[in-house]
Amino acid sequence: MGFLTNKKALIVGVASNRSIAWGIAEAMAKQGCEIALSYQTQKLKKRVDKCAALCNSNIVIECDVGSDLSIEKTFTKLKSHWDNFDILVHSVAFASHEALDGNYIEVTTRDNFATAHDISSYSFTALAKAANPMLNDNGALLTVSYLGAIRAIPNYNVMGVAKASLEANVRYMAAALGPRRGIRVNAVSAGPIKTLAASGIKNFGKLLDYAVNNSALKRNVTTEEVGNVAAFLCSDLASGITGEITYVDSGYSVYDQGPNL
Repeated sequence: MGFLTNKKALIVGVASNRSIAWGIAEAMAKQGCEIALSYQTQKLKKRVDKCAALCNSNIVIECDVGSDLSIEKTFTKLKSHWDNFDILVHSVAFASHEALDGNYIEVTTRDNFATAHDISSYSFTALAKAANPMLNDNGALLTVSYLGAIRAIPNYNVMGVAKASLEANVRYMAAALGPRRGIRVNAVSAGPIKTLAASGIKNFGKLLDYAVNNSALKRNVTTEEVGNVAAFLCSDLASGITGEITYVDSGYSVYDQGPNL
């Protein structure tokens, strides 16, 4: 009997079985949670269907987080399966390929700045707003961030600025949702992982290698490890934790190997 038994979670952002969202879904399912997954486009539906089957779920719903109408339809469809649920996971980010290659000032435009913030940050608020009538008291919301929110990472560019917005979003949403209904809002900041989304960042392989050499554990993390922490944060075991950014990065964010003494 897992620590998420009798809980229900909607996980937004699964693109394949290599995505962080899938690692979260898998970890939650192992702890007894009932899972619903969303997909953004028909192109991704078959992949998400396969992931849902691995979680023993038959709830797969289209959701374009860039559209309020699509988000509204997502929860209307979810209502046909569940009267209420406990956990909402947001694992969605996007910036144009051109914005993730080169000097930040030179490649950032008004349009790609707005798009990155809309999809990567505001969508978490939009999902929470639409989910709120169905969320149980003492429920949990979770999103996924990265160190680029607080450090300038080469080529991460506008996505780092959007992740900084997302982390601020976590704190404001925690303050908004906690007092009346006890709903908690947190984020995991994952170390670099080779996912479909990460492939759009120039020289991402070098980031992976650098993280290994400059982390306390001398290795990168896995989607499974990120998923386990996410499952904990959304469980009653973490009932006193809200508004927090929890790093799952082999200690990279706190480790400075210093000079070779």
